[in-house]
Amino acid sequence: MKNLILPLLLLCSMVSKADEGMWMLNRIDQQTADVMKGLGLQLSPLELYNPEGESLKDCVVDFCDFCSGVVVSPEGLVFTNHHCGFSGIQKLSTPEDDILKNGFAAKSYEEERPVQGFFVRFLDRTEECTSRVMMAMDSIYRANPTVEPKQLDYENLDSVMSAVEKEYTKANPDRYCLIRSYYGGNAYFVSIYKVYNDIRLVFTPTQTLGKFGGDTDNWMWPRQTCDFSVFRIYADKDGNPAEYSKDNVPLKAKRYAKVCIDGFQPGDYCMTVGYPGSTDRYLSSYGIRERVDGTNVSMIDVRGKKQEVWKKWMDSDRAIAIKYASKFASSANYWKNSIGMNKAVGELNVIGQKQELEENIRRWYGKNAGLKARFGSMFDELSKAYGNRFEPIRAYGFFSETFLRGIELRRVAAILASKPNDMDSTEIAHTREQLQAFYKDYDARVDEETMAVLLANYREQVGKDYLPSIYNDIDSLFKGDTKAYAHDIFSKTALTDISCLDKWVADSTMRDNDPMFKYYEGVRNFQTDIARRIRGDRQTIDYNEHMLTQAILERDQETPHYSDANFSLRLSYGYIQDYTAGSQHFDYYTNAQSLLDKAAKQGEIEDYALEEDIISLIKKRDFGRYADKKDNDLHLCFLSNNDITGGNSGSPMFNGKGELIGLAFDGNWEAMSGDITFNPDLQRCIGVDIRFVLYLIDKWGKADRLIKEIGL
Repeated sequence: MKNLILPLLLLCSMVSKADEGMWMLNRIDQQTADVMKGLGLQLSPLELYNPEGESLKDCVVDFCDFCSGVVVSPEGLVFTNHHCGFSGIQKLSTPEDDILKNGFAAKSYEEERPVQGFFVRFLDRTEECTSRVMMAMDSIYRANPTVEPKQLDYENLDSVMSAVEKEYTKANPDRYCLIRSYYGGNAYFVSIYKVYNDIRLVFTPTQTLGKFGGDTDNWMWPRQTCDFSVFRIYADKDGNPAEYSKDNVPLKAKRYAKVCIDGFQPGDYCMTVGYPGSTDRYLSSYGIRERVDGTNVSMIDVRGKKQEVWKKWMDSDRAIAIKYASKFASSANYWKNSIGMNKAVGELNVIGQKQELEENIRRWYGKNAGLKARFGSMFDELSKAYGNRFEPIRAYGFFSETFLRGIELRRVAAILASKPNDMDSTEIAHTREQLQAFYKDYDARVDEETMAVLLANYREQVGKDYLPSIYNDIDSLFKGDTKAYAHDIFSKTALTDISCLDKWVADSTMRDNDPMFKYYEGVRNFQTDIARRIRGDRQTIDYNEHMLTQAILERDQETPHYSDANFSLRLSYGYIQDYTAGSQHFDYYTNAQSLLDKAAKQGEIEDYALEEDIISLIKKRDFGRYADKKDNDLHLCFLSNNDITGGNSGSPMFNGKGELIGLAFDGNWEAMSGDITFNPDLQRCIGVDIRFVLYLIDKWGKADRLIKEIGL
């Protein structure tokens, strides 16, 4: 594998197109810096990333490993999206204290509420470790001289990376060290983080504001969503990370972002800094087709049916609505994403464009015997392997969405099945915490109906070769009636509440007698079987996708290339920009009246519901210093051509001075194929204007202490 590595300098010293790319802050060369400067950036590369001193990267955080955030005050105040903080807000909500619905503003440090499980990571530095990973892989090859490297790479790479991570952790015992692959396995970097686990909720708007437009407007433009929430980082008295304690104090921030309320115009420089999750820009046409026709189809189908059941129960009972709010939002988000991606891939002919690129690569390596020897078989191998596994991978998609993500009680059986009956007191306490967290957001009645619906749907969607053994019982004992089967299990199992733990400890025969364990075993055994069916083809696919990435990098050495997103810190840059899709032109911002216009439709569209006090407040038009200086209106959300994806939610959007002008929260519907290919004419980043955020904190939340703390 060592011979497959391109010199990293080659990959990272290219000038980027202004509005495309998720770039590593520690690899910004002078050419790229000159491009950004030409667009309006007034900071040097060292002011963006300086591992030896203070720089802009020090105010950007990885928020809970699924979002991004930004520190905005000397006292560790963090802005992120409402949907990023949603699960924490939901955890703190009860029917009696429904802050999810009503919003929340802490009036003092003492009122700020700790959120169990939340954390933030600050990046200390990123270092290349390609040679260390390759040396470890080479030692494996030397120990197995008769085995081709492509048979070993993806079997052993995880263990090698884990071993190298441990070396870095040993050298940095108070840090979290994480190695990730870049450029399709052509390079490796380790990111070294400082992690804080005491995170407290400070402010959240109402759910109607934080999720305004709901699923109706999700991934759409124009938007009026005030998608923000406010948290604070706490540390021990010396400023070091510490678990929650009443003695902890607000973190004295190394760097915080200055908030700018001066506004911006089309063409003004804008950059987004955060932690984009995952893109597949180098994926082959075969891989794109599998994603569209295989995994996306199952997600769209199963989640649509699951959400229909959940929504019915949530609409009928506020307690259930609170329990399922976060789960529903997460499910619906990627459900609609998959719908949009499939639509955009078809309309923009993404597969056809990728096939054209692949044909060009064939012509490129066909002119050189050495290149043909290296790359000549990869397309045939990709075609064959993807073809072999299409049916099982499609079935696994339906299996995963149905049994692993759809029917919830299996998780309890999995937890208990992994524990001995004679657990000691420490393990019992730990298991109790796990189960209590599960049951807090669970309702057995909802799950029973979900099981009945999804089991029937699964049979309809897959062939008989992909049915777990539980269908033998459904057919022989219940004449194929999944509703009767589900009711039988839920009426007999002891796993529907926390008392199951005590019963597990007291009764060693529970695993043999409780019907949920038989269901769990049938599902688990089938998962093992179907995973085995796709394992061999996966190795071939992974290896040849890796080779395709390398071929692209070698062929286009003078063309800008960035690594796919992998939840490491990245910068995307460009400018404020509107767009036109078809015959419709979309302006770069939305205003207060557009929010009122949608709220007027709340009788027809539930997602446009808005409390009367908020409507009255906005109608007063007392926008004060938060009004745009050009039109004296309140601007709500705006567009840039920054390149983002999932994980960028909550990312700070900076102007050319490095001042905070907004928070990224979404992409637009017309370019939902963006994780696979970038379309500069259509792809836009949607952000909430920081002036809208501050207006609500100030005028609606009456949180003067936060406005002063931020420096206004």
